[in-house]
Amino acid sequence: MLPADLQRALTSVAAVPRLLVASDFDGTMAPIVANPADARPLAAATDALAQLADLPDTAAAVISGRALEVLRSLSGFSQAPPRLHLVGSHGAEFTSGFAHDIDRDLLERITAELRAIAADRPGVTVETKPASVALHVRNASAADGEAALAEARAAADSWDAQLTEGKAVLEFAVIQTDKGLALDILRQQENASAVVFFGDDVTDEKVFRRLRGGSDVTVKVGPGESLAEYRVDTPEDVAEALQYLLDARRAA
Repeated sequence: MLPADLQRALTSVAAVPRLLVASDFDGTMAPIVANPADARPLAAATDALAQLADLPDTAAAVISGRALEVLRSLSGFSQAPPRLHLVGSHGAEFTSGFAHDIDRDLLERITAELRAIAADRPGVTVETKPASVALHVRNASAADGEAALAEARAAADSWDAQLTEGKAVLEFAVIQTDKGLALDILRQQENASAVVFFGDDVTDEKVFRRLRGGSDVTVKVGPGESLAEYRVDTPEDVAEALQYLLDARRAA
């Protein structure tokens, strides 16, 4: 059962003239798993989001740290409705491409150094993306994970890269990334009267910080401090909230 205050907020926002509904992917629409390649969204969440995007004066989006092509594959939205936007690389990668040039040499250097850091530490892995590279320690021992993160932070002093810290991960981008800015772009593109956003990680706080109290609805998934106004516990709750919003929007 969704919290009563969230139900009231979703009922209210469902009646605005033009609505944008957006969500993070991992930990929000898809449960967190040990191997990132195994992540899959809950069918109830993707179905509700796709149906929202098909409603009049309504748009939807998934904004993820995943590379755009990976997000397309894992989300199941490779044939998404026209009004369902997919945005990858923490808000930097739209279907039209990247807004900034990519420093390939720097990206290769960072990738090589992170692979050296991970080499002798079981469970520490390196994920490469078109404009960034991430160091994951979720499956490493506490000692190895902390040591790898510390070494990567120290090495980053010599990299002209944007550091994004998430849950058991450091990501280094050679272009500017900002989920909040990406959502602002989508809001303007869709001329949205209000936005609903679901997120679970520290990177989603950039979205929560930009959204407007009173008209927008911000929902934090899981524990931890947050700027979001509302909170749910699990991706299953996100699926329920999306269905609730879908029903309310149809009724409105």
